[in-house]
Amino acid sequence: MSNSDLIEKNLALVYSCANRFRNKGIEYDDLYQAGCLGLCKAANGFKEELGFKFSTYAVPVILGEIKRLFRDGGTVKVSRSMKEKARLVLKEKERLEISLGREPSLREISESLGYDEYETAELLNVSLPPVSLTLADDDGEKQTDIPVESQEENIQNILALREIVTLLPVDERKILYLRYYRGLTQTKTAEILGISQVQVSRREKKIIEKVKNLILE
Repeated sequence: MSNSDLIEKNLALVYSCANRFRNKGIEYDDLYQAGCLGLCKAANGFKEELGFKFSTYAVPVILGEIKRLFRDGGTVKVSRSMKEKARLVLKEKERLEISLGREPSLREISESLGYDEYETAELLNVSLPPVSLTLADDDGEKQTDIPVESQEENIQNILALREIVTLLPVDERKILYLRYYRGLTQTKTAEILGISQVQVSRREKKIIEKVKNLILE
């Protein structure tokens, strides 16, 4: 999956993380923008071959960028060179729109400029103003949330499970890795580990029971 696909399919992580810091002194739009920057960084640094789900890797990165916003006094800082490159990306996007007669894809813009897709996505995010989530009405300002399924509980469970798995012995972690991260059958797992399928089945049940107990502690 490309970086742009990872970013597009995981925006709910940004909404969820940003919501945790709502009403803590920084505008939600700024929280969201910082979270998007974290999501872009996570997409760039993610290595699928390590066996972790993207959300497990991305959430700490997104939260890190949002917390950095508080340390920096609530401002998303963008360098002058990045702003200049962002303007170049916007000009090229507009040129391609006229040339192609349609909205150019992220890949088309990247190839035209010689940038990778992650860099182009980040520059487009920098160049566009954040979308306001507040609408003014006759009674004043009314907060309007983007409708999105809450991911907070799932994220918390993922992070808790990740911490618990690190407490397991190496041999038990390997069984979980082969069975649930790589999705291998018990038979194939047994072949890799040099044990029987029955042994894998028994050990897997014990490991899952152990993990459940640790979660409930």
